[in-house]
Amino acid sequence: MKTAILCGGRGIRLREVADLLPKPMVHVGAKPILWHIMKIYGSHGFNEFVLLLGYKGDVIREFFYNFALHTADVTIDLSRTDAGRLMFHSAPSEPWKVTMADTGEDAMTGARIWNSRRYFQDADAFMVTYGDGVGDIDIRCLLEFHRAHGKIATITGVRPPGRFGELQTEDGLVRTFNEKPQVTGGLINGGFFVFNREFIGSYLNDREDLVLEQEPLAQLVSDRQLMVFPHTGFWQPMDTPREHQLLNDLWASGKAPWKTW
Repeated sequence: MKTAILCGGRGIRLREVADLLPKPMVHVGAKPILWHIMKIYGSHGFNEFVLLLGYKGDVIREFFYNFALHTADVTIDLSRTDAGRLMFHSAPSEPWKVTMADTGEDAMTGARIWNSRRYFQDADAFMVTYGDGVGDIDIRCLLEFHRAHGKIATITGVRPPGRFGELQTEDGLVRTFNEKPQVTGGLINGGFFVFNREFIGSYLNDREDLVLEQEPLAQLVSDRQLMVFPHTGFWQPMDTPREHQLLNDLWASGKAPWKTW
């Protein structure tokens, strides 16, 4: 199954560390947070990704094109001009198949999925998540939950301090979705979505200003087609310098809760 990762963000509130980078390329430890997200999915056996590029997408393309150069020690023999001038030492490899799709520099989240729809047309379902948040979500359990309930979509609900779309639920069914909540103690939108293929044709369109978290999710709620997968473990976005520092401190401690590999 393919996983789409929304990679078009500018990281405006992270400007002091992300001014020249797309937000998913901001480092946690020695690697971009995007790498951490992909490792989470890969640890559960999901290794096919569609990266929905936007702002400075060329930075992400270059990282994966030169993956070994970015992730391994390398010796460069400047006296040579052939392919043998580069020697990689213990170059890491990943079992990933990565499609990088240009979805528009200023497209919103729903539009990015619509603009990349060709990559999901042969699948009965696909996963989507944000390129700036990590957690110890059990992806296989999430997918099993989605397949069991028979609805069109699943959203992972988490309980960190509220700043994101809040979910009001009843027996696992999402009853309301409030993108700008007052803090009420309810679950909030943690990303880590699963959508059936029909979601694209029925809930998305070609508007570049289409925000996934507004009309599409609200319509799913109205149609009683959005279920919540409650996650009580670790989840943390990287939206501010403080959160960026928190993730780096956790990684440096050797006890990063999202390190499921």
